[in-house]
Amino acid sequence: MKDNTTEIFKNAPVPKAVLSNVIPSIISMIMVLVYNLADTFFIGQTKNAYMVAAVSIATPAFLIFMAIGMLFGIGGTSLISRMLGEGKSDKAKNTSSFCFWTGLVIGIISMIIVWMLATPISRFIGASDDTLDYTVQYLRIVSISIPFLIVANMFSNIIRAEGNAQKAMMGMIIGNLINIVLDPIMILALSWNVAGAAAATTLGNVFASGFYLMHLISKKSILSINIKDYKASCGIASGVLAIGIPASLNSILMSTSNIIINNLMKVHGDMAVAGLGVAMKVNMIVVMLLIGLGTGIQPLLGYCFGARNKKRYVDILKFSLCLAFCISIVMTIICYFGAAPLVTAFLDNADAFDYGFSFSRIYIISGPILGILFVMINAIQSTGAALPSLILSISRQGLLYLPILMTLNHISHTANMLVYAQPITDYLATAFSILLFIITYKKYFKKFSNTF
Repeated sequence: MKDNTTEIFKNAPVPKAVLSNVIPSIISMIMVLVYNLADTFFIGQTKNAYMVAAVSIATPAFLIFMAIGMLFGIGGTSLISRMLGEGKSDKAKNTSSFCFWTGLVIGIISMIIVWMLATPISRFIGASDDTLDYTVQYLRIVSISIPFLIVANMFSNIIRAEGNAQKAMMGMIIGNLINIVLDPIMILALSWNVAGAAAATTLGNVFASGFYLMHLISKKSILSINIKDYKASCGIASGVLAIGIPASLNSILMSTSNIIINNLMKVHGDMAVAGLGVAMKVNMIVVMLLIGLGTGIQPLLGYCFGARNKKRYVDILKFSLCLAFCISIVMTIICYFGAAPLVTAFLDNADAFDYGFSFSRIYIISGPILGILFVMINAIQSTGAALPSLILSISRQGLLYLPILMTLNHISHTANMLVYAQPITDYLATAFSILLFIITYKKYFKKFSNTF
């Protein structure tokens, strides 16, 4: 494993190094995307738009726990890749063990809380009288999977730090395939409807986390989940949290903003909420691919940073930006002109379709620049720059998005105007991320030489 890490991260040609890390990461995100679309698609086959709305409403609550996995996953990946670049393999083991046990405990506590408070949580995140029972049912069942969800999301990132992008990909594929296969059986064949979608999601997370744990206890991994290797001192906890908190804050704020826009959209009716949920799924096609690209290059950039190889870092960044821009343009065209059939696949109700189609085309306006945004975010995180990562994370879905959303809602109470808040935010956030990266680059690479 160590030789593989050295060869790919250190010596492989830049295109090969980038693609060998990015392709498995993108495939993993495609599987996450398919799994997300599958839930909505098969629920849509029930011809009950209230069920579609309920799953869309529950998604923000689910994102919070994915954010916890991301906290330890992105934070752990950033620290572990830099430690391996510096040759500190023991500290890398301490870090992976710290992430596992801390995340697991948080997951168990969260599971209990969500199960007990499912009804008030559903009301808070935007469930109406017509969607409340469906939302509560979904949340209660999915709550069982929270510890597994956190572990799966954590190690789908961390395992990439040891140069094992394919193993990270396989875990995601296994979990999501199980979910996709079980969806039509549990939702339609067994007529479990929303409960079936939740049960399939739960089992998918159980199997994904189990796959990663089997790898980590084997001799094929240089990382560890052994409690004996657990250590929070010596800069481990602070190193993980310094990057993990900003990374997870973006997801938490995204969840918060979704809850707010769901509540604002509720004024226009449940069909508008259902249309919004589907439009977000369509937009996710572009977003997930580009997140996959960004997270794929982060351990590679982190290794170069830890090894003080400035030239290779810059070469990898340039290649990644070009690749991200090309993918952004192609996917934007596909999703814009394919909006009608994509929305039709999820919604049968004519009113809900009209909302979904209109919203989808508005969301995709920011598609061309999203690749640059996610590459910049991960480039900053790869350096361990805590403050710039924090500023960027709270800006996109917090400091920028929420004021823009509220301003547009004040200017016009139309449903479409609310949706424009996201593309406007994305363009501003991209410009801001470029500025922050330039500042970070000048500060953190100031004393670096161009070679080892």
